[in-house]
Amino acid sequence: MRRTRRRDTAPELALRRELHRRGLRYLVDSAPAGTNRRRRADVVLRGSRIALFVDGCFWHSCPVHLHLPRANAAWWAVKLASVTARDRDTDAHLRAHGWLPVRVWEHEPAAAAADRIARLHHERRAERLTRPGRPVRGRG
Repeated sequence: MRRTRRRDTAPELALRRELHRRGLRYLVDSAPAGTNRRRRADVVLRGSRIALFVDGCFWHSCPVHLHLPRANAAWWAVKLASVTARDRDTDAHLRAHGWLPVRVWEHEPAAAAADRIARLHHERRAERLTRPGRPVRGRG
C-alpha cells in the first residue's frame, strides 16, 4: 500500500492535461474552502466550486472492475467498504458546503471526462452569474 500514489497518477495527469487544454485553471491536491482539510480533492475548480476526484477502480470499488483479492478476502471487503463509505461522506460534506463533488473513474477516457467537467464548470459559472440577489460589480 505504501507504493500507491496519492497524487499525480497517470489518469489524473491525463485528465489535468485535458482540462488545461480546455482553458480551465485549477488547484491540485487541495482541500476545498470551508471543508475538512484532511479530505483533499485531486483537482479543485474554485470559480465553479467543483471538487474533482479521480478514483482508482480497485481502491474505490468500481462496479465494472471490482475484483477482491482471494487472500484475506474478508479483510479486503471491509477495507474497501470503508473507503466507499468515506467517499460518500466526503461527497455529502462537500455538498453541504456548496461544492459539487465529481468522481471520475481511472478507466474513463480523459477527453470525455474533461468534456463533462468543462460543461459542468460553464453551467455552474453561468448559474452563479445569473443568480437573483447577486450584487452587480461594476467600474466606477
